[in-house]
Amino acid sequence: MKPSGIGGQAVIEGVMMKNESEYAVAVRRPDNKIEVKKDIYIGIKDRIAIFRLPVLRGMAAFADSLILGMKTLTYSADFYEEDKDEEEDEELSAMVKRRRIRKEKRNKKEAVTMGITMVLSIIIAVLVFVLVPFSLAELFKGKIESFALRSIIEGVIRLIIFIVYVKGITLMKEIKRVFMYHGAEHKVINCVERGYELNVENAKKQTKEHKRCGTSFLLYVVLISIIVFVFIQVDTLWLRMLLRIVLVPFIAGIAYEFIRLAGRTDNAVMNILSKPGLWLQGLTTKEPDNDMLEVAIASVEAVFDWKAYQEKNKRRSKTDESKETEADEDNTEDIQEETAAFEDVSLDEEDDDEILKALDRYLMMEDEKDSD
Repeated sequence: MKPSGIGGQAVIEGVMMKNESEYAVAVRRPDNKIEVKKDIYIGIKDRIAIFRLPVLRGMAAFADSLILGMKTLTYSADFYEEDKDEEEDEELSAMVKRRRIRKEKRNKKEAVTMGITMVLSIIIAVLVFVLVPFSLAELFKGKIESFALRSIIEGVIRLIIFIVYVKGITLMKEIKRVFMYHGAEHKVINCVERGYELNVENAKKQTKEHKRCGTSFLLYVVLISIIVFVFIQVDTLWLRMLLRIVLVPFIAGIAYEFIRLAGRTDNAVMNILSKPGLWLQGLTTKEPDNDMLEVAIASVEAVFDWKAYQEKNKRRSKTDESKETEADEDNTEDIQEETAAFEDVSLDEEDDDEILKALDRYLMMEDEKDSD
């Protein structure tokens, strides 16, 4: 089937799904009910035309995913901040008023807090995944003269740090549940895109890996950086370090284009190239339970008409099949006409006799020449 275009991420006890400018966050509340919030997010590429170009749209998508991801994580965390046990109506009313006041104050602080958190996260990521591998690779400068080889060593160190980091966070209990919701997110999307009715039983049977996953995206950012940095040969140390930081968005844009193409292509080459990302998803996705699948389904249905999508794909498949059938019939008719025309060009018995007589005369003449 044609890719659905929907994507999402796991949040605390829930799943966020995004379809074009609409997104929905479904969260399993402490009272076991599913809370669904639907909203609109206008991304950078929708506001600035230049970011619709290849590679640049990948940079914009990366920034949008950070902003929306932080926003939805904060929303899902709000459900688990306070105890809701109150008995008397007056106390409950007072509690509601206090929460409204706190919520208004929190909303004002949320943008600032989110901005600070994002900046700190980016700084830490740059330090850990860019500068640390670069510094360690520089230790080989006196021992290894080849600039390209040192760049490859730097990339391998970066890859090892990334995998160790991912493996390390899987050991956290809270993160494990988030990874289970991550698996639920993938399963319901796979269920829709493979043409099955969207329900818990069908979703359970699907794989928990997906080509368009953010885990794959981050891995290919690391892998592509190895290739790019091999060709950047600058003698000045600080400039070489600066280029590694400045080029991260560009590399992210290339990785986005690869993930986008992989999600739309189903040939042997792209399937092989997608394998490393799918293998790494074995760490960042866990098998979800039925309750988690229900949450993911609620999130999908809030922003995506999966029935209309599947029906449209079925009609497209039938149209393609009918065109192929017509083409096969036309080819068969052409072959039959050519065969009939060939059969019509036949020789009668008199023509056969004349040809045989001429052949005999030619052979007799050749014998006479040989005897002379």
